[in-house]
Amino acid sequence: MKIFILFLFIFSFISSAQSSQKNILNNLFDQLQTINDSKSAALLEQKIWSIWNEHPDDFKLTEKLEFGTELMQYGDYNYALKIFSNVLESDPKWSEAWNKRATVYFLMSQFTNSLNDIDKVLDIEPRHFGALSGQARIFIKLQEYEKAIKSIENALKFYPSFKSRELIPEIERLIKEDSI
Repeated sequence: MKIFILFLFIFSFISSAQSSQKNILNNLFDQLQTINDSKSAALLEQKIWSIWNEHPDDFKLTEKLEFGTELMQYGDYNYALKIFSNVLESDPKWSEAWNKRATVYFLMSQFTNSLNDIDKVLDIEPRHFGALSGQARIFIKLQEYEKAIKSIENALKFYPSFKSRELIPEIERLIKEDSI
């Protein structure tokens, strides 16, 4: 009976942490919808990224994600890929772990794998403007320009002042060049 009560306590604590994280994200995204100046938007974006990068109830997974990110920044993509895959084995519902692995695949020019992981990110967190921006960049590389614009437009629904908006005129220019 004591074990069952302990289990319920731990489960309610974890659920509470995840719920709290979700509420904070919802609030930040609500604010992001109404912000007009780029400095305030950048601060909100930074707060959103910090929440995404922190596992809601497992500090060790947060540390692994940070380690994998460092490896990726230093160009050790294969090792970073192993770290992110390991994190995903532990928690396949953590959108940022999928996003980091998608980024590594992108850096390795494994675009199909990256797009597959981005789909997982967006299934878990449809507002993930970073994943949508990455998706757009892959579509540009694949010369699927209309899909790239659609990805950016999807990000703009959640983050109207998103910097990736600047890619749209460039993509439209590429479309025109392709039609000549």
